[in-house]
Amino acid sequence: MPRARSINQDDLRNHNLSVVLSTLLQSASPLSRAQLAKETGLTKATMSLLAEILLSNGVVEQLSPQQESSNGRPSTPLGFRSGRWAGLGMQVNTDGYGCMVLDIAGRTVAREWVDRDMTDTDPEAVFTRLDGLVSSMEARLKRRQYRIVGSGLALPGLVASGRNLIMAPNLGWSNLDLDRFDVIRRLDVAVENEASLAAIAQVPGYAVRRAQSESQLGPDDSFLYVSTDVGVGGAIVRAGNVLRGDHGFGGELGHVSVDMNGPRCRCGRRGCLEMYAGRRELVRAAGVADGSDAAKAEYVDVLRRRWREGDVQAVHAIEQALDAMASVAVSVINLMDVSTIVLGGFWSTFEGDLAAKLRLRIAPQILARYALNVRVLDCGTADRPALYGAACHGLRRFIEHPARYLEV
Repeated sequence: MPRARSINQDDLRNHNLSVVLSTLLQSASPLSRAQLAKETGLTKATMSLLAEILLSNGVVEQLSPQQESSNGRPSTPLGFRSGRWAGLGMQVNTDGYGCMVLDIAGRTVAREWVDRDMTDTDPEAVFTRLDGLVSSMEARLKRRQYRIVGSGLALPGLVASGRNLIMAPNLGWSNLDLDRFDVIRRLDVAVENEASLAAIAQVPGYAVRRAQSESQLGPDDSFLYVSTDVGVGGAIVRAGNVLRGDHGFGGELGHVSVDMNGPRCRCGRRGCLEMYAGRRELVRAAGVADGSDAAKAEYVDVLRRRWREGDVQAVHAIEQALDAMASVAVSVINLMDVSTIVLGGFWSTFEGDLAAKLRLRIAPQILARYALNVRVLDCGTADRPALYGAACHGLRRFIEHPARYLEV
């Protein structure tokens, strides 16, 4: 039997700091030292020491005193301080590439995005240009005395451990060792499927403090996230954590077949969900555009307008997509026992219409329909949630291992 590793004082301090940071992030309001001690179970003396470490390192700041009750002195809550600790997010998507920096207070410090059709592009050229964007951004942040504590990259494909991209059909990439690119090695980037990172962006308090009033989800909620773009991706979140599977491939909803005799997908199968609910195929089916033009994001507005105006072909395309999406969602609900679905990507730009229509299709079909109240929500971060989630993923390194970065 292997010998258990003992926990030294540094390990314990890191653990306690991480617990305090997570508690602050997930709280609906700022907390005082006394409230943090109560919430975490730490002694007041320990909490006082940890608070001083976080204050002196510019992680938190003291907010205006608040009167908790009619008796006693006002308490001084702690809030995250903007201006120093940040995570870097990067994304390569079907419609372009870019990067953003998010600080621990939830402020977007910098962001750049390049619109471009990425179908069958050269990965060497793409990562060289992405590195140029990132390097310029790093230089600006250094002058402003920001410290990047971690970096994440969102890709629309299967990403294995060890930073290997197995396949990204809509980019035309396969079997790609991402460590060959300078930007990945230099920043020790955590690479994930874009749907997983977009799902992370929905979890309040994962790495930045976001008022829970801004989200219909709690920090420990479970849900199915559906990412809709040219392709369709997915992620299953259980109690605030993404279930990636044994190899990191979990959640590939877009390649679940809804018709064994349906059109052939780029993955090689027939009747994949992506062939009915993906942006390119919906634009084609609605008669808005064809060929390579169907992948252009500008045609989504045309599709949405025609659908609202009752255009027969557009309505039929959307109805067929809803049926396909409902079929897959019901299977996931029956298999994984989740009752909340979050729609991301271009489907969320239809606002409540598609979410409500999808729920009406799903609710009667699930096995536990008399026990579950299914919710279908629009994405809380509709503007490039995977990019936002990649920055959150970078910041999460600081939350889990604060002692690596702080002077203690």
